Formats: sequence, structure tokens, C-alpha cells
Amino acid sequence: MSESPKSIAQHYHERTKYDPETLALKSQTLDWEKQPIPFKEYKIGKVFDLKLYLKSVEEATSSDPKTRLWQRLSHLLLHSYGLTAKLPTMGGVHYLRAAPSAGGLYPAEIYLISRGTAILAPGLYHYQPQTHALVQFWEDQVWHNLRDACFWHPVLENTHLALVTTAVFYRSFWRYQDRAYRRICLDTGHLLGNLELMAAMNDYRPHLIGGFADDILNQLLYLDPEVEGVTTVLALANLLEIDENLPHLRTALPSETQIDYPNLTDGELLAYLHQATKLKTDSSGSQGWKLLETDGILEDKYNFPFCTKVATVTSSIDWGKNLSGLERIMVKRRSTRAYNGAELMLNELLALLDFTYQPHHYIHQGLDGSPDYFDLSLIETFIAVSGVNGLEDGCYYYAPKAQELRQIRFKNFRRELYYLCLQQDLGRDAAVVLFHTADLKKAIANYGDRVYRYLHLDAGHLGQRLNLAAIYLRLGVSGIGGFFDNQVNEVLGIPTDEAVLYITTLGRPR
Repeated sequence: MSESPKSIAQHYHERTKYDPETLALKSQTLDWEKQPIPFKEYKIGKVFDLKLYLKSVEEATSSDPKTRLWQRLSHLLLHSYGLTAKLPTMGGVHYLRAAPSAGGLYPAEIYLISRGTAILAPGLYHYQPQTHALVQFWEDQVWHNLRDACFWHPVLENTHLALVTTAVFYRSFWRYQDRAYRRICLDTGHLLGNLELMAAMNDYRPHLIGGFADDILNQLLYLDPEVEGVTTVLALANLLEIDENLPHLRTALPSETQIDYPNLTDGELLAYLHQATKLKTDSSGSQGWKLLETDGILEDKYNFPFCTKVATVTSSIDWGKNLSGLERIMVKRRSTRAYNGAELMLNELLALLDFTYQPHHYIHQGLDGSPDYFDLSLIETFIAVSGVNGLEDGCYYYAPKAQELRQIRFKNFRRELYYLCLQQDLGRDAAVVLFHTADLKKAIANYGDRVYRYLHLDAGHLGQRLNLAAIYLRLGVSGIGGFFDNQVNEVLGIPTDEAVLYITTLGRPR
């Protein structure tokens, strides 16, 4: 029986896998003279300095309504994607940001589209992290164009501000070649995680929109689509002005599934995949935005009779008064460079899982109990345990609905993890290595090839919640986007139809 043809997303995933026999052949020496600048500047436009409004949460209680609006927006942007540190380098200074990025390349950009608010006149704005400022580069009413591009999503009827993320492709391609598209979406997912949490802290509710007509939005923002493209839209509902009674609506729309595509050489895959997964302006929105019965329903798997099961119900993390602990961690967060190999406590692992996968436990602290993802029912979580006090070594499947760990392999994987993670000490010395996976064929059947974006954006979003919780608990954490794909499935006993999306390592920092 002949194998069914692979769609472009499946083809891309297979072609960009790392393999022990071919990795060295595909590796390229970095051309440091062509290293991209991780900032986009607008030389012309009206500048709004946001540094003027960076008082602490306790101090940011101005009685002037406009000043308070500026304070909220300033805190939202700084703690989501602002500069948090600078490191000296051979070439000068390298800046770190609130959201992690593979290789510190920061491919994402943030734009604001205003319908007209008390502080932002109608038009287009760009966030400048290097100066913590907004630049208005277009002054006109363009909200109707945004609604057209988003197929008249209902949340755009009553909101007056939208945040748009884009990707500057070459920033990541310079180092990671075609595989960079995975990292671009994961990095943007990290940013979405920050935006979701910081919005709640500043009385906004971000409604995620991933189904939009790419060409219309790129034209609206005056982007060169070969250089930069829109990745997500977030309609920001001002909770102090809008009575939020909207149900959770669909965030994603399906694209076509393309099985007829040209022979692509190395270096062409990334751009082709992004173009092939665009939504067309004339047909993609016809399915409407109502919540489908199958959307977002979690389904627990791997409930075998022989599984050792460990309940994960635990007390939630206390983020402190006014969530001050969360805001502080967003500025302090750093990816861990090395672990000391020591064990974690079981209650620490359970707290991480609770914050990441059970957001409804944090409503009483002021966080969104049901934040937007594209479709978490498509993502599975496997956890390789090498050193957790109170938990046997092995590979576990995490069942979020039942809130339990189900053991599917019974051995210590430290040596294998070192190999799988491209011989990085992080894999060997971590106490826990967490894998996000997805049945790519099933996902494409639901959403077409565009689902490849959605899966990695969601995996990055989950990964950022793990990052923040780990740092708050004084643990080490680091995401890994480079690994031997097929060998992960073989070693851990994960089904071969599960595509590995992302790896997060957790342990005691050295």
C-alpha cells in the first residue's frame, strides 16, 4: 500500500529534522559580518516616550485617567518584550529582553493598531524596545482594514486597540537556516505567554487571533512580505471600560493543505512554508468564528493498565500582592546555562505543571483562568525524569484533564538525553526534561498546513509559563529547539506519529 503524499508542513518538518548522520554536513559557519540587527527603527514618526510611566505597581495609581492608561501600556510592553539587561560582546553590546529567544536573535516585532483611544489617536504604532517608546508611523483610521483582515472577528467590534506580532525571518534564518521557522514561532509563543500574563496585571484581556488574511495585514503595516510577516493579532479589551461577556471564540482558522509543491532546495523551505500557509482573502473566513464543539477540548491519552499514576493536584504558586512576584520575575528571568545535577523535589515539579496547565487555579490571584491558545487539545506533554525526589526515574505522560502523571518507560535517561539534545550538558544534568509533541497528521486534518504555526506558537506559550514559574521557585530552566527529532521518539517510547515541537529542561542551576 503506497504511502499518502506529505503536505508541505509535513515535508518541511521532515526536511528540517536534525539527524546524527547529516547534522555536520548541514552545519554552516556563521558569517558574523551578516549578523542581523535585532531592532527595527522608524526614522520618521511621532514618538511617545514610555519610560516616563515606569513607576512601580504600587506607585502607578495616578488619579489622572490618561496618565494611568500610559502607565498600564508602558508596563505591559516593558515586561512583555522590553530590554532587561545588556551583555558586553566582541562587537559591542548585546541586549536581553523579557521574552526568551533562541540564540538571542529576537525575530519578533510588536505593532499597535489604534481605533482611537484616550491616549492613542487612530493609526499605526511600532514598539521600540531599545528606547522603550512607541512611534506612530501612520496617522489614519485603519480599524476597518484590520477587521477585514481578521474576517470580522467579533472581539474587534467593541475593542479599540490591537497588538500585532510579526517575524523578521532572516534574524533567525541567519543562524538556524530553514529550521528557523520552528524557532520563530516558539519565540513568538514566549512573547504571547508574557503578553497574556501582563495584560491581566494591567486590566486588559488579550483575545488571540491566528486566522487572518496575511496579505491584507502585511499591506496594512507596510511590510515587505519577503522580509517580515504577521504572525498573530491580539485584540486588547480594556477591562476598565468594556464589560467582558464574550464567550471564548475560535482563535484559529484552517488553511489549505498543499500536497503539490516544487522541489525546494535548502534555504528555500522557510519562506515557502510561510507563504504556503497564508489565508486567502476571499475564502478562509467563511467558516466563521463561533466556538466549535471540538475546539480546545482536552483529551487524556496513554491510560494503560500497567501505568504507574501520580496525582499532580497541588497547592498553587502564590505570586504575592498585586502579582508583584510575577512582574519582578519577568525582568529577572534568564535562561539557565548549566545545571548541577541535583534533584528537584516532587512538589516543585507539581507546582510548575499546575501553573502551566491549570490556569483556572489562579483566577483568585487576578490572572486569566482561561487564556487563549490556538488548540491545546493537539499538544501532548511527555516528561523524562532523571532526578526528582519522590518520583521514580522514567518517562511520564502528563494528563492535564485527570491531573496525573502516567509512567510509560522505566529507566534513567540521562545519557540518552545528553545525546538527544545535541550533546548539550543541559540535557544530561537536568532533573527533568519536558517534551511538547503533536500528531502532525491529525493536526493538519483539522487546520491544514497553517497548523504548523499554531502548534509551535502554543508550545512556546506553554514553555514561557514553565520558564516564569521555574525562576520564581529559584529553579533553573532552559528551552531547547535543537534536538535529534526521530531519536527522541525512539528513546522515550513516544509514538512515531508524535512530532516533537519543543524541549524544556529543568533543574538546579549550577
